[in-house]
Amino acid sequence: MRLRILQTICKKPLTVNEIVEATGATQSNISKHLSLLASSGIIRREKNAQFVYYSLRDPMTMKLCELVHGKVSEKD
Repeated sequence: MRLRILQTICKKPLTVNEIVEATGATQSNISKHLSLLASSGIIRREKNAQFVYYSLRDPMTMKLCELVHGKVSEKD
């Protein structure tokens, strides 16, 4: 689920509701994962009026995920 969230926000910052729509997960599940990702420094939160937008802190994060995914796929 965390990888799906990262893929969802890799192009542009999104709100929790937008991430819920894109992933099909519940709002509470997404919020839990976003909190863990933010506390670990992988994503950032930006408040804009009444909305909080989530984005990748470092664009290199998606590259790392792609590399790991490629290595795991090679083993299958």
